[in-house]
Amino acid sequence: MSRRIPQEKKFLKDIAIIDIAEEGRGVGKTDDLVLFVEKAVPGDVVDVELMRKKKNFAEARITSLNEASSYRVDPFCEHFGVCGGCKWQHMTYDAQLKFKQQSVDNALSRIGKVDTSSMEEILGSTQTEYYRNKLEYTFSNKKWLTSVDEDASTLEMNALGFHVPGRFDKILDIDHCFLQEDPSNEVRNTIRDFALSQGMTFYDLREHSGVLRNLIIRISSTGEMMVIVVFAYPEEGQVELLMDFVKEKFPQVASLLYIINQKRNDTIFDQDIHVYAGRDFIYEEMEGLRYKVGPKSFYQTNSAQAYELYKITRDFADLKGDELVYDLYTGAGTIANFVAKKAKEVVGVEYVPTAIEDAKVNSSNNNINNTKFYAGDMKDVLTPDFIAEHGKPDVVITDPPRAGMHADVVARLLEMESPRIVYVSCNAATQARDLVLLGEKYEVKRIKPVDMFPHTQHVENVVLLEIRK
Repeated sequence: MSRRIPQEKKFLKDIAIIDIAEEGRGVGKTDDLVLFVEKAVPGDVVDVELMRKKKNFAEARITSLNEASSYRVDPFCEHFGVCGGCKWQHMTYDAQLKFKQQSVDNALSRIGKVDTSSMEEILGSTQTEYYRNKLEYTFSNKKWLTSVDEDASTLEMNALGFHVPGRFDKILDIDHCFLQEDPSNEVRNTIRDFALSQGMTFYDLREHSGVLRNLIIRISSTGEMMVIVVFAYPEEGQVELLMDFVKEKFPQVASLLYIINQKRNDTIFDQDIHVYAGRDFIYEEMEGLRYKVGPKSFYQTNSAQAYELYKITRDFADLKGDELVYDLYTGAGTIANFVAKKAKEVVGVEYVPTAIEDAKVNSSNNNINNTKFYAGDMKDVLTPDFIAEHGKPDVVITDPPRAGMHADVVARLLEMESPRIVYVSCNAATQARDLVLLGEKYEVKRIKPVDMFPHTQHVENVVLLEIRK
């Protein structure tokens, strides 16, 4: 439990910020406390007010910026600091890359006990704005007000935007977002304004009532756009009214879909998708391959940088053309299909059945005949019988979720003794934990961080492991 802070100890002066933590908070130290300071940048010297204190650390906010870091820049987005995204926007991009590489180094060396002296330089993203191919917005009748002096009774309280951190029921109304290219902002703002003009109610996250719930916009590398409107409790004619408007206003939309979701959560994977106009998918393209992406499909949200990530993965795999490759956590088979032309055969395994169906379609559409895909829990599918049937892999590519690999999957990899494992991760800490276990038989040969999400703390990391001889 947080301790109450005595008034005389609530303010601290001339705190040097020496590092940056997740959530975009700077790190400072006193004799007895580690301080996590909101919106502070390494190199800053600041006066702070302690907001919450525990035994060995405290959360604080800046009251005075006494000395600005050379890494500090002015954020370019008006929503910075309130919106839950882009929390490193107040640092130069070079500094962001430096601290992302440092975070991977720290995780692998401290948790994984890995020698990181051969770590390669992080690959930055050429595009640092408008790089996402997918954004999800929330309709809410509880708009986040940015000034305590405003009289809420005179304001429009409906909003379409992002959740405010720590407030599940409060939505920040977004005017311009720098994460997705045009016409994303126009589509969002136009839909919001039309819904308001027609008196459509926005979702109440506490009462679970209202007409409009979510808006999802995808814009692919081929320029195709998918718009999904999620309704909760529409009245008669309201779905058609809004969808007709979007269809007429934005005829370039290749896939116009809607969902009626009356569950308590926002997930759409168990919901029926209704096609209102166009197709039920759009195409992504990479190195001549065309990937069919539906409303429930997983696809890396930075298309251009995903291509770079997959090229690094293929390079680490060092395929000569006669290898059997296992692609674990294959998703929609993007990596499996990407490396297939360099391999004898690729076997992909994924938990989500619909993703496996996408993977098969993507192979078929690209005339790839040397892939096989299987759906099921990785630890249950990857059995000795499965390996006996398909063969011992020459290379394993694994790209698990943030939680990393299940211990049973790691144990199976140790049993298989594949000569090479290429481990792609979006969480260096859980990757490092798995590397400790794999270290029983494998040694790390190459490490390459990749920045997929500029202005955030997130970083991908690719590790090559080779069996000990």
